[in-house]
Amino acid sequence: MGQEIERKFRVVNTAWREAAKHGRNMDIDQGYLCANETRSVRVRVCEGQGGEDRAQITVKDPTEGVTRLEFEYEVPVEDARQMMKLAGDRRVTKRRHMVTVGEREWVIDEFFGANAGLVVAELELEDEDAGFERPDWLGEEISGRPEFYNSNLAVRPFTGWETS
Repeated sequence: MGQEIERKFRVVNTAWREAAKHGRNMDIDQGYLCANETRSVRVRVCEGQGGEDRAQITVKDPTEGVTRLEFEYEVPVEDARQMMKLAGDRRVTKRRHMVTVGEREWVIDEFFGANAGLVVAELELEDEDAGFERPDWLGEEISGRPEFYNSNLAVRPFTGWETS
């Protein structure tokens, strides 16, 4: 059984770019075959810089705190591209960057298309109470906030949110 313990934050400036590991970026196109309050099923195609494309299908249950079940499996890229058609417009595109801060590796997702302008930092932890260094580019925590789930961004994009 797979379990994901993840904290998510808004990114408030571009200082993280200096620490981004060049050559480890990847462009991600992901579509949602099923997404509701009880689970999501997504297909993802990752286009790595200088490497071969990869594809995965992932099943997740609802988040409880910062923990949830996650099952992820590699699938043939061409199969994933065909499955992506089943997702229709329920898609998210982003570029993923890897940034090391202290002993931990952060994932920075820079969104494009209808979610352009949104940058999110994610950190996977070994347990919910694990400590970590907070870099200065880290903003408000958005863990557990459904509007920031990629499955919801696919149907209610960031650029359509009302500004306050």
